[in-house]
Amino acid sequence: MSELAEALRDVFREVFDDESIVLADNMTATDIDGWDSLMNINLIIALEGRFGIKFATAEISGLKAKGQNIGTLLKLIASKR
Repeated sequence: MSELAEALRDVFREVFDDESIVLADNMTATDIDGWDSLMNINLIIALEGRFGIKFATAEISGLKAKGQNIGTLLKLIASKR
């Protein structure tokens, strides 16, 4: 697991208050209990703070599109660092 993937996992565990979360590139919001629209906002804010980045509104909307997954999120974060 890359350092970026480990940091992403740690953010997910903190936001969802679940130390058992294990992420895989093909996972989507439906794979994580409690990942609704409110938690998505909390997650985006936490990711921006952790990685020192800012997501554009279009990027956030794109992440919610069908077929988007953890792998897509990792690539987006990596492109902003």
